[in-house]
Amino acid sequence: MPSKLYVGNLAYSVSNDDLQDLFSQVGQVQSVAVITDKFSGQSKGFGFVEMSTAEEAANAIRQFNDTELKGRNIKVNEAKPRESSFGGGNRGGGRGGAGGGRGRSRW
Repeated sequence: MPSKLYVGNLAYSVSNDDLQDLFSQVGQVQSVAVITDKFSGQSKGFGFVEMSTAEEAANAIRQFNDTELKGRNIKVNEAKPRESSFGGGNRGGGRGGAGGGRGRSRW
């Protein structure tokens, strides 16, 4: 099992330090990131925590999934690799074959 965890349903007031403090109770935390909107800077309500070992990550899931943090029951799961939502390939369409010019000529 990988050691990177998804932490969801976070209150907007939860900070990186809050997650660091919580998850350090079950092991050594390698990294923490509360995901924020790049324009407003406000939390998007989820984040990621990377633990030192897969065993610590499994303990964190058992201990913290569906427990309360700042008034909300958080979800803690194994982080899934991000699937590309904008894959290569042709997003297609083009403009179609009709139209053009300024109106039809009438001969």
